[in-house]
Amino acid sequence: MTTFVELLLGGLSMGSVYALIALGFVVIFKATEVVNFAHASLLLAGGYVTAVLHDDLGFWPALAVGIAGAAVVGSAVEYTVMRRYRGSDHSVLAIVTIGVDILLTTELTRRIGTDVLALGDPWGDKLLTIGDITIAQTRVAAFVAAALLITAFLLAFRFTTWGVAMRAAAENPQTAALMGVRLGRVSLSAWAVAGSLAAVAALFLTVFPTPGLERATSLAALKAFPAAILGGLDSTTGALAGGLIVGVTESFATGYQSDLTFLGRGFGDLAPYLVMVVVLLIRPAGLFGTKELARV
Repeated sequence: MTTFVELLLGGLSMGSVYALIALGFVVIFKATEVVNFAHASLLLAGGYVTAVLHDDLGFWPALAVGIAGAAVVGSAVEYTVMRRYRGSDHSVLAIVTIGVDILLTTELTRRIGTDVLALGDPWGDKLLTIGDITIAQTRVAAFVAAALLITAFLLAFRFTTWGVAMRAAAENPQTAALMGVRLGRVSLSAWAVAGSLAAVAALFLTVFPTPGLERATSLAALKAFPAAILGGLDSTTGALAGGLIVGVTESFATGYQSDLTFLGRGFGDLAPYLVMVVVLLIRPAGLFGTKELARV
C-alpha cells in the first residue's frame, strides 16, 4: 500500500508538470489553431538559461531570467517566423514549427554537448517523510508550483481582458478581429505564455531524482503531447486532466515494471501513448475537446 501511495503522489507531481507543458500546447492552439511542435525547444531554452546563470545570479534570479528568456524566444518565433505564414494552411504552419524546433534544439544541444547541467535548485536531494511514505521535496515543490501557475492561468483566462481576447480569437477569429481584438497580439502573448510555462516545467524535469539538464531533456515534452491530445487540444481543462492521467499512468507502469515483465522493458515510456490511443478511439476529439475541432 505504501508503494502504491508513493507512486500515486509521484505520478500526480509529474503529471502536474506535464500539464504545464500541455497547457502551452493548448494556449498556442487556441490562439492560432496550430499544433506547436517547437514546444520542446522552448522548454530546453528556458532550462538552459537557468542552468547557465544560476552560479552568477543565484537560483531564483536565474529562474526568472530563464522564464523571461523562454517567453522572449517564443515571442521571437511567433513574430519573425509564424506571423509571416499567417493565413497559410494549418498543416503548413505545423510543419514550419517542426523546422523551428530542429533549428533551436540543434543549437541548444550543440551548446550543452555531453554535459549534464545542474539548475542550482534549493531542494537538492532532500526527502519528505510522512509515516511510511517518502517523497522527494522536489516532487512536492513541482506539484505546488504547477497548481499555483495553472490556477493563476485559468483565472486570468476567465476574468482578464487578455483571457477574453484569447477566448474570442479561439471562438471566431474573423469576428474577434472585427470587434477590435488584435489577433497578432493575442498570438504573440500565447507564444510568450507557452514559453514561460515550458521554462518552469524544465526546472522540475531536471531536478532530483533526475541528474540535470541534458541534450535529451527536450524529449520530455513529447510525454506532454499525449496529455494535450487525450485531454483535447482546444481545452485548458483537458490539459490539466491529460497531464495528470499521463503522469499517474507512467508512474504506475514504471513502478510496477517488475510485475509487467511480459510486456517488455520500458513499458512506462510507452504507457502514456497507449492510453492516448485508447482514449482517441473512444473520443476522437479527446476527453474535453470540441467534436468539430479540425485536426492537423
